[in-house]
This record gives sequence, structure tokens and C-alpha cells, in this order.
Amino acid sequence: MAASRNWLLLLPPLVFLAFAAVAWLGLRREAPDELPSALVGQPAPTVASVGALHDNPVPTDADLRAPGVKLVNFYASWCGPCRVEHPLLMELAGEGLPIVGINYKDDPEAVRAWMDEQGNPFAMVGTDDSGRVGIDWGIYGVPETFVVAGDGTILMRYPGPLTPAAVRDRLRPAMAAAE
Repeated sequence: MAASRNWLLLLPPLVFLAFAAVAWLGLRREAPDELPSALVGQPAPTVASVGALHDNPVPTDADLRAPGVKLVNFYASWCGPCRVEHPLLMELAGEGLPIVGINYKDDPEAVRAWMDEQGNPFAMVGTDDSGRVGIDWGIYGVPETFVVAGDGTILMRYPGPLTPAAVRDRLRPAMAAAE
């Protein structure tokens, strides 16, 4: 009987050690705040169900498979972080990088007002009113940006608002590798 009680005394430290090992492994991940995307290295999901947004060209699946690297950016006018990254998107578009915008669950008039005020960095824009396209692309929220190769393969996913460091350290290397 005493031997079985001694074993029970070891149970709390063993549980703690197991938890500590799992936590330590999680913290050693390269980007602990980033959930992995199963789409990297895969063909881009369809955008056939996106709707038109005012008089902007609507992206097609053929556009995603056209020669050259492009970005696909999921955004919304109601999204604060989307507003923060918007000047960087304007800068990238100014460099000639094609950016496909997918407006996520947004009011078309709010988007028009935002674009009139802040500018439109998108070569093409589609609306995802139902959120189905976002689900197909595996987004967790907006903003999210994907680097897509000329053959339509997703090269990388960047969740959250783009920052100068993210553009320099993540997007540009991914784009350069595709060229």
C-alpha cells in the first residue's frame, strides 16, 4: 500500500515535466505566433466565386496562373490592421508588383470610401461576401497575404498586417525565389 502512495507522489512532477516539454517545443518553433498553411507548395484555390467590386477588374483563376509573381491580399475596410498595412501595399503596387485584392465580408460602399481616401493598390479586386473563398484559402482572419508564383503555386502565406520587416525578410525572398 505504501509503494502505491509513493508512486502517486511522483505524478504531479511528471505531469509538470510533460507540460514543460510541450511548452518548450512550442516556443522553439521558428514563428510561434504563425499557424502553418497547408497550401504552401500547392496550386492556389479557385477565385471563381468572387464578385465584382464597383468598376475594378475581377480576378480569375487564369490571372493567378499568369506569368510572374503576384500577391493575393485578403482585406476589409473594417479591419484596423488592414489599414495599417495599406501604405505598404500602395508602395509595392507602385513598384509594379501585381496585387490581387480579395475584399472579405465587407460593405461595398465602405470599401469605395476607403479606396477613395487611401488609394487602390490592387490590379484586380474581388469580393468574398460569404467568406467561402477565404475558407478555401485557409485564412484565419484579415489581413492575410499570399505570394503566388506564375504557375499559380502558393509560395508563402503571411498572416497579419504586412510590416517593412515582413516585406524585407519574408515576402521579397519568397518572390525572388520564384523568379
